[in-house]
Amino acid sequence: MATPNPIPDQGPERIAALVQALQEDRRWLLRHLDEGHWSAFRLDLAALERELGQLLELCEARTESG
Repeated sequence: MATPNPIPDQGPERIAALVQALQEDRRWLLRHLDEGHWSAFRLDLAALERELGQLLELCEARTESG
């Protein structure tokens, strides 16, 4: 049984584009963390980046499976 789209007015291509944009933002955050930015918040931001990565992978898998 397919899971209904929680955003019914958005097509799969728009959701995929949003996920791609968020992936790019995640890579930007990771690059800046690796460069030493925001050292006081590094651990929290790194945890957030990992969780965001997991969420985006889940979204991509669900989008691909239809």
